[in-house]
Amino acid sequence: MRSYASLQLLSVFSLLLFVTCDPFARDEVWALTTFKEAIYEDPHMVLSSWNALDADPCGWSGISCSFAGDHVVKINITGYSLRGFLAPELGQIKFLQQLILHGNNLIGIIPKELGMLKYLQVLDLGANQLTGPIPPEIANLISVIKINLQSNGLTGSLPPELGNLKSLQELRLDRNRLQGSVPASSSSDFTSSAYGMYASNTNLTGLCQASELKVADFSYNFFTGSIPKCLGYLPSTSFQGNCLQNKDLRQRSSSLCDHAPPARTPQTTNPKQQPAEDLSNQHRRASKPAWLLALEIVTGTMVGCLFLIAFITALQRCKDKSSLIIPWKKSSSQKDHVTVYIDSEMLKDVVRFSRMELEVACEDFSNIIGSSPDSLVYKGTVKGGPEIAVISLCIKEEHWTGYLELYFQREVKTCSLSL
Repeated sequence: MRSYASLQLLSVFSLLLFVTCDPFARDEVWALTTFKEAIYEDPHMVLSSWNALDADPCGWSGISCSFAGDHVVKINITGYSLRGFLAPELGQIKFLQQLILHGNNLIGIIPKELGMLKYLQVLDLGANQLTGPIPPEIANLISVIKINLQSNGLTGSLPPELGNLKSLQELRLDRNRLQGSVPASSSSDFTSSAYGMYASNTNLTGLCQASELKVADFSYNFFTGSIPKCLGYLPSTSFQGNCLQNKDLRQRSSSLCDHAPPARTPQTTNPKQQPAEDLSNQHRRASKPAWLLALEIVTGTMVGCLFLIAFITALQRCKDKSSLIIPWKKSSSQKDHVTVYIDSEMLKDVVRFSRMELEVACEDFSNIIGSSPDSLVYKGTVKGGPEIAVISLCIKEEHWTGYLELYFQREVKTCSLSL
């Protein structure tokens, strides 16, 4: 009997050891490494501990795992100035409860795949540079309590599906470029004085259905119409800085409202295939002095043009030509986990220079005006044209990701439009 009991105890111990040694979910590790690949600037090296060869990401910076250590439940990387894109693969971290990327420099659109995170309770993407519409798929976050998308460049209308989020308590959308009416209506004529007053009413649409909503901020957008009565419990500051009909609140001037950003229809294609175009935050610029705004525009144009010319010249300056990838073409690297597609028509109107033209303009690349460990800057004058600056870089294929190509082509387009 004692031998049998010992055998049972050994079996249980072996089973526990087997469960403990079970490898971490591979799709979650893959999703995290893909997110890292989509980040091309990490000035504080916060992602330096994210090693793709490490099967257990629980020790990575900004990552928190479940008690059993088998799933990622929290990503918190706040205020580290990360610049890059939100990888759609984040939607594969199925047990994620908090996604907090507040205060970085993320660009591009909000991937609709984030709507797959059924256990997500906190979505904080505030204080970035995200553009495009808010995907309706966000309404699939059935467990979400807090959504913070403030201080971005989001455009388009507010999805009425957000009213389906029964657990939503906090919604911050201030300081974007959203427009249209605030989607919330009720058949009742009386004004709500406390949240949840319409909870039992069946004739509700939009945000009137969000019976748990306690805090919401729609200020400094381009919303029109009137304040929904079911949201009357919110402070008046939650609606200021818009184009609403309410005269008691501080609203935008009619001239600013007349120049509101054009409405954008949500993309039906995969965001990995058709990224949204970056737009400037006009609501922030409106409060800046004219001279400062002009200086920002001129500086941004010069930097963008230098970036464009740099990559053109890099093709001719690198010694190891076999390792180059031509930025004018779509990336063919098989090392990327994500295929990023750019419409070839995007760059059809961009002026291109041959190496010979740049050689003549820069006096056979002898007029060096600056340098760094991996680049040289030349000054030149195009025949019959203005002075130019040419930056020569050496970019190896293994360092050129699809997301970098996407960023490069977006910068090319933005620069060409500003000239």
